[in-house]
Amino acid sequence: MDVFVAELFGTLLLVLLGCGVVANVVLSQSKAQNSGWIVIAMGWGFGVGIAVYAAGWVSGAHLNPAVTLGFWAIGAVTAETAVIYIIAQCCGAFLGAIVLWLAFKQHYDETEDAGMILASFSTGAAIRNTKWNIISEAISTAVLMIGILAIFTANNGIGSGFGPYAVAILVCTIGLCLGGNTGYAVNPARDLMPRIAHALLPIKNKGDSDWGYALVPVVGPIIGAVGGALLWNNILVPIFTANL
Repeated sequence: MDVFVAELFGTLLLVLLGCGVVANVVLSQSKAQNSGWIVIAMGWGFGVGIAVYAAGWVSGAHLNPAVTLGFWAIGAVTAETAVIYIIAQCCGAFLGAIVLWLAFKQHYDETEDAGMILASFSTGAAIRNTKWNIISEAISTAVLMIGILAIFTANNGIGSGFGPYAVAILVCTIGLCLGGNTGYAVNPARDLMPRIAHALLPIKNKGDSDWGYALVPVVGPIIGAVGGALLWNNILVPIFTANL
């Protein structure tokens, strides 16, 4: 129960703060409106860092079904634990999207651009092509997964208190370096559950929830996280440690 609540609350914070910075930038009459991509990337990174600090000491702060499946693929968690984590993450992401809407309710009411409203909940591609969008999400999430495993490897000697800050830097870096093509969902719960919330909430001026794109930020991150975890654990680590 402790890990379920930790993953739920951590993912709620992740979505509230991460999608919150997007809402700040794109919604009408926000004081941060039009402040740009760097603000979004930094807000997402710092938001993830805070969420990891909040949940990490209890559950390890996966906060992402793709990351959980990556850990499962290398035997770091059992299938039963993975299911518990993923359910908690999905619940937390959905609740985070609802709290986001409450926080920005007046600005949603003032925003007439349905695309900007959806952008504050879920991602979309700059150039729409399902195959290449999935590849992009897979590469970004592989970097995320490898980065997490690298940060917390004992050989780096990073203190536990600095780990979440390092993850924040990692997420910010992915956004700045790889995020402009698909919006770097890199997390199925972060994208799918707010998209469902967008469909259900009584948001003024909203359009459709773009279900034609919805599988991309689910499938791509899962492929990337599992592939990245296997690459790190089964190929890179043995090579790196062969002569230690």
